[in-house]
Amino acid sequence: MTDHRPWRGVLVATALPLNDDLSVDYDRYAEHCTWLVGNGCDGVVPNGSLGEYQVLTPEERARVVETAVAAIGGERVMPGVAAYGSAEARRWAEQAGEAGCRAVMLLPPNAYRADERSVLAHYAEVARSGLPVVAYNNPIDTKVDLVPELLARLHGEGYIRGVKEFSGDVRRAYRIAELAPELDLLIGADDVLLELAVAGAKGWVAGYPNALPRACVELYRAAVGGDLGTALPLYRHLHPLLRWDSQVEFVQAIKLSMDIAGRHGGPCRPPRAALLPGQEAAVRAATEKALAAGLG
Repeated sequence: MTDHRPWRGVLVATALPLNDDLSVDYDRYAEHCTWLVGNGCDGVVPNGSLGEYQVLTPEERARVVETAVAAIGGERVMPGVAAYGSAEARRWAEQAGEAGCRAVMLLPPNAYRADERSVLAHYAEVARSGLPVVAYNNPIDTKVDLVPELLARLHGEGYIRGVKEFSGDVRRAYRIAELAPELDLLIGADDVLLELAVAGAKGWVAGYPNALPRACVELYRAAVGGDLGTALPLYRHLHPLLRWDSQVEFVQAIKLSMDIAGRHGGPCRPPRAALLPGQEAAVRAATEKALAAGLG
C-alpha cells in the first residue's frame, strides 16, 4: 500500500457471495476479503459490476462497504460509487468516507450518453465529497468514453487521481502519460494486464484474483517489475481465464471459477442468467487446467 494512494497494487473487484435465496452472505464476504489480503492482494473494490451493485438495495450496498472495512481496514477498501445521478454518487462517496475508506471509484454518468460538460460536472460533484476519486473508463458498457484528453482535463481540474482503464486500447496508456503524467493508470481489464503493466500501470483493479489470487499477484508483481521471464509464461497460462473479465458473462464465469477452486462463488441475482453449457465447460476446463498447473 502506498501512502495516500490506496489504489496502487492489486485491488480485487470483489464478487459478492449470495445465499441460495439470493440474500447477501456478509460473513462469507468478510472472510473473502480477509482471504484475498492474506493471499497477497493489496485491497478490495466492493460495489463494482462484479459485486452486482446494480441489483443491491441501498441498505445492502452500504453494509457491503462496512463489512469490507471491518474485515481488512478502510485504507484497503476503495468502493465503487456509481449511480445514475451525481448527487447520489456523491452520497455514496460520503458514505464510504464515513465508513473509513480513503478513496472511491467512479464511472461517468451512465443513464445516458453524457457529453463532456456533463462528465466534468459529475466528477466535480463527487470530488466535493473530499475523497480522492479514481475514474473508471468503461465505454463498452456506459457508452461514455473517457478519452485521454478528457482524463487529462479531469485530472487538471483536481477531480480525479487515477483511472481504471477498461477500453482495451493499450495505446492510450502512453497518451495518458504524456498528457497527465501524475495521473495513475490502473489496469481495468484482466486480459490486457501485461500490456498495461509494461506501459507503466500503477495498479490493477482485478477480477480473477477472486479465484486464483496467488498466481494473479505473482503475475502482476512480475509484470510491473519488468520480469517478463516470469510474467509471460504465467500470462499465457492464465489468459484463457483472464479474457472472461471482458465478456458479458464475466460475473458468472469468475464465480464458477471460485466454486471450482474451492471458494464460494455461488449464484448471481437476476437478470444475470446461468452460463450456457458450452461457456460453463470452457470456464471449467480453463480453471481446472490452471489449478493442475499449481496456479491457485
